[in-house]
Amino acid sequence: MLYSIRLLSIFLFSLLLQPILAVKFELVADKYPKPRCIWNFASAHSLVIVTANVPPGPGQRVDIEILDGSEKGNVYLSKRDIKGETRLAITTHASADVGVCLKNHLESGSGRLSRSVELDVDIGADAVDYNAIANQESLSILEVEMRKLEAVTKEIVDELGYLQRREMRMRDTNESTNDRVKIFSILLMLGVIGLGAWQLLHLRSFFKRKYLID
Repeated sequence: MLYSIRLLSIFLFSLLLQPILAVKFELVADKYPKPRCIWNFASAHSLVIVTANVPPGPGQRVDIEILDGSEKGNVYLSKRDIKGETRLAITTHASADVGVCLKNHLESGSGRLSRSVELDVDIGADAVDYNAIANQESLSILEVEMRKLEAVTKEIVDELGYLQRREMRMRDTNESTNDRVKIFSILLMLGVIGLGAWQLLHLRSFFKRKYLID
């Protein structure tokens, strides 16, 4: 009985760890549209599956682009004129926020036109088809859930490592900035002292010329 309760707790914990990344929004058409982006963090070498459901719209063209927010600014995929249900898959190169950007181009017609877009983003463990793995390796339901939990735990560890590395970079940047500010403050103080000394010497010379002091 206690063993079953533990297994149930693990299963529920794994469900809580899985993020819900499905969204639905209106994408307004324009001749020069601005991209509408949905961002989610993904570890390096993670599988990302994007499912976009775009209903038909006369005089409109929806383009999609998948990129990340790393220093290199990787662009993984760019596709024009997606229609209906479109399923795209990429593998990330770096630990960073991955953005799915859509643009709705107005090619003909007038007025305010838009399309209701459904977007579903599965990352890492959520993108893996565990049913296919279970059928291929003849795994039980419990073994499949343990596989899921293992993958989710690995993603959490990778994300914590990424956050730690980013915090270290920010700390190094802050320390470097503080050192520069200190050096600038010292130079500014020396400049003020030098300017004051020069003014004193100049006034002393001026007063001597005017015979105001000996």
